[in-house]
Amino acid sequence: MTSAGPMLWILAHPDTDSLSHSLYRHGVGHLRATGHRVIDVDLYAERWNPVLSEEDTVGATGDTFSDRQRDATQRRKLPADVLRHQRLVAESHTVIVQFPLWWYGMPAILKGWFDRVFTNGFAFGIRDRDGKVRKYGDGGLAGRRLLPIVTAGDRADALGPRGISGDIDDILWPLLHGTAHYTGMQPLRPHLIGSAGHVDAAAHRHTLDALTARLDSLDVESPIRYRSLRGGDYTTTHELRPQVRPGEHGLTIHRLDTRDPAVAQRL
Repeated sequence: MTSAGPMLWILAHPDTDSLSHSLYRHGVGHLRATGHRVIDVDLYAERWNPVLSEEDTVGATGDTFSDRQRDATQRRKLPADVLRHQRLVAESHTVIVQFPLWWYGMPAILKGWFDRVFTNGFAFGIRDRDGKVRKYGDGGLAGRRLLPIVTAGDRADALGPRGISGDIDDILWPLLHGTAHYTGMQPLRPHLIGSAGHVDAAAHRHTLDALTARLDSLDVESPIRYRSLRGGDYTTTHELRPQVRPGEHGLTIHRLDTRDPAVAQRL
């Protein structure tokens, strides 16, 4: 993690009277009051355009859209709003993305933020000195961390390891592993607030206090440890080697067991 630069807080919720907005105002205010530099962005208030299209690559060249996006990125021909948000990400050491869990994912406006801001040539598609693409544990955003703050209508237990809705870490696999880990960011455990639609005054105070405690521990918090592509655990076709977690399947096999002394030496 880089020590310089501000924290970036991205909010994606349309209702300014919601619990999400209350948590957002409290969290940003608390961080600033405790000496942190925070840049906050309310995507709905900004009327962020979430639609990735050829309009983002006007004047760029390339046979495919991804090629044109890379060309536009490298020549800084992306739209002004995308360039501004890329600068905010590049200058930050921690990116907080806050959103309500809608249909087991993030709102379209936030998904579109990732689509337009995490471009080829900025977040991914970066090559090392040997010409190999840096990904899954390395990438264009290495040195930064990602913290999801998620409000959900369902009970927190229902989004736990044995919950009917599935573990929140698995639900957010595309964000934690497929976006953060893929681009080199270190994903932090999601901060989940359950039963968001049924919060009385006492519960509201508790959620604020829990968020305060989480934010106060960010500097010493360990990220989720996923296996890196080049750590020796994967074959040339990017499949986990047979001797690693033999006979096991599912998403958890791609996590490092930090209790293993051999793994601890690699961290």
